[in-house]
Amino acid sequence: MRSPVTHEYPFFFTWSRQDKVRPLELIGGDGAWFDTADGGRWLDMGALVYQANVGHGHERMIEAVKRQADSLCLATPTAVYPAKVELAQMLLDLAPPGFSKVFFTLGGSEANENALKIARMVTGRYKAISRFRSYHGATMGALTLSGDYRRPPLEPGIPGVVHALDCYCDRCPFGKTLDTCQRECAQHIGQLMQLDGPESFAAVFMEPVPGANGVLVPPPEYWPAVREACDRHGTLLVCDEVLTGFGRTGKWFGHNHFPDAVPDMIVCGKGLTGGYGVLGAVLVHERVASHFDHNFLYAGLTNYAHPLGCAAGVEAIKVYREENLIGRAEALSPLFLAELEAIKARHPEKVSFTRGQGLLAALELNASPQQWESIVDGLVRRRVYTHPKPGTGMLVLSPPLCISEQDMRHGLGLIEEVIAEY
Repeated sequence: MRSPVTHEYPFFFTWSRQDKVRPLELIGGDGAWFDTADGGRWLDMGALVYQANVGHGHERMIEAVKRQADSLCLATPTAVYPAKVELAQMLLDLAPPGFSKVFFTLGGSEANENALKIARMVTGRYKAISRFRSYHGATMGALTLSGDYRRPPLEPGIPGVVHALDCYCDRCPFGKTLDTCQRECAQHIGQLMQLDGPESFAAVFMEPVPGANGVLVPPPEYWPAVREACDRHGTLLVCDEVLTGFGRTGKWFGHNHFPDAVPDMIVCGKGLTGGYGVLGAVLVHERVASHFDHNFLYAGLTNYAHPLGCAAGVEAIKVYREENLIGRAEALSPLFLAELEAIKARHPEKVSFTRGQGLLAALELNASPQQWESIVDGLVRRRVYTHPKPGTGMLVLSPPLCISEQDMRHGLGLIEEVIAEY
């Protein structure tokens, strides 16, 4: 039987059983808050789908898109126009030295898809490694790379993807602790390449911090060890910054926390436009990009580098800089993580672990399916927007980078109320 709510709408709701959806009719917002048609005002502790980094109702962002629409709103993929040139150069300036080209896409999924194509073309190999607890996108190649509940129902995906065990320090898959381990999770990736044919792997795809699957923050040695394994086997390292990029972890990019492990490609989306434009990007190091100086690039999209998306991206980077949102995320992070740890201390029987970096964090909860219903209901009643993950026990938080300390404390207080009552 159709839901009395969702059957009214002539479209599908994504990643959901249609009769279980609780749609929100959004009508606007400002800063860390958004408004709904029923008169509700929600505190956004999730940055919508992790993209609303600059906040809601940002006038500069809205005006930038309007200006672009007035001057140029249609283009071919091979066209050149100021916003496209300016944004590409801005992104390369943010990347480590040696990055020389940008491939624009429609979003993060397509960015990972095209990074995989580029890796296959450059190396002449077809296999890729990603991790079991990961999310790289909804298109078939990106979904095959992903390692959460969304992949198995759509298998088989593309051939050649091998999944590695995670850097899950609170529940180490190798039975170790941070004090006793030899970073087996990082060594595991090199071992997989060796065992499955090192000459066949085009790339390793990793998020700096897997966000939607529990905010698994790696130790400092992890990324350099994976970089070394890639170099040893001639495999490219692709850093998926779709969720972690543009200040989410307290730096411009999540991989900036590991400066000794420069990737070969950096994949962007979400915060690239702050959600105000449809756009993704692959930043490509010269050692990879130079392959296409004399070789055909078999990749393209009708709306490649759409003018409205590029304009939103240019303005978003300016807002990040001029409003010091990256520094703000870094400055608020210690308080954010300390408050979460305090919630755990007050509810040790309900909160197993807290993890986080910047303004990205997770509470790992002990809750039955029925209790998860209570948690979701409690969040809805209090109109606080988060990312509950019932199948994993995770409650993921990622507020807009512009959130005030007062609003952040208020949101965490509401979340603690929900935890206390289930």
